[in-house]
Amino acid sequence: MHDEPTHHLLIPPEATGQRLDAFLAATLPDQSRSAVQRLVEEGRVLVEGQTPRVSLKLRGGERVEVTVPPPVAALPRPEAIPLTVIYEDHALIVIDKPAGMTVHPGAGVDTGTLVNALLAHCDDLSGIGGELRPGIVHRLDKGTSGLLVAAKNDTAHRGLANQFAEHSVKRLYWALVYGSPKTDTGRISGIIGRHPTERLRLSGSARHGKQAVTNWRVLERFGPASLVQLRLETGRTHQIRVHLTEAGMPLLGDPLYPDGGRCNNLKDSRLQGMIRALGRQALHARVLGFVHPVSEQFLEFTSEPPPDFGELLEYLRGTGTKPS
Repeated sequence: MHDEPTHHLLIPPEATGQRLDAFLAATLPDQSRSAVQRLVEEGRVLVEGQTPRVSLKLRGGERVEVTVPPPVAALPRPEAIPLTVIYEDHALIVIDKPAGMTVHPGAGVDTGTLVNALLAHCDDLSGIGGELRPGIVHRLDKGTSGLLVAAKNDTAHRGLANQFAEHSVKRLYWALVYGSPKTDTGRISGIIGRHPTERLRLSGSARHGKQAVTNWRVLERFGPASLVQLRLETGRTHQIRVHLTEAGMPLLGDPLYPDGGRCNNLKDSRLQGMIRALGRQALHARVLGFVHPVSEQFLEFTSEPPPDFGELLEYLRGTGTKPS
């Protein structure tokens, strides 16, 4: 890291009580809060010579060192994968991501991702996301379909990342869930972290995690299942899947989070077969709205669910409200 610029800061008294990540995001040039959090997690931030927690509350007077790596050129290989482009300009691109596509390369996945496709489609992508995540400011799970925005330059990346960090982006999802919720609306709030025993899952009962808030509203009831709209205040990994499962209304078809045997207990064998054929969680990112980081115009996009989700929804509508 000796070629990378290091910032030496002395925390002023007026910063007492502030979170470390919030203070650094406001102080360092061109660093969003999410970028600062990544620096802390990578060990590039030292407070009094020690690696701190992201949520450290400042006392005033601490000496802080921050080593900022330069933007990294994108390394994944461009691949001519068809994309459904909803909107594109010089700064950003909005994609309707198909279910089954991973957003960026990671452990065991280096081809066929949205990043590979974007690198072939765009002349350049923002390097701020890092070697494996150029242009990516938010993600959708592999099995989740719907709207996603990516940045094409660093200015757009910082502007979008700040909006996601401030939870000002409008995100509405459609989900098909088991059962019929007792109320028409609700709000789920709590910490989400690693499941204590299941490595791939997250949980609301983890010892350590991040605060997550999901608002939900029932749009249609079908007896064995319901169509629910979700509005996110935060964007944690697996947030909707964890919240709905632990609230007693798991997503149809989710291969990772248990449905308590509800699919096996359905009396409608055709509905059982359609859920199993879906092979993924019935979750679709339907609405995405944000302020354009360059023009400052508010943009909002809507996406219809993909055919497999739509067919399942239409079948449920056709069966009326028969009990499961």
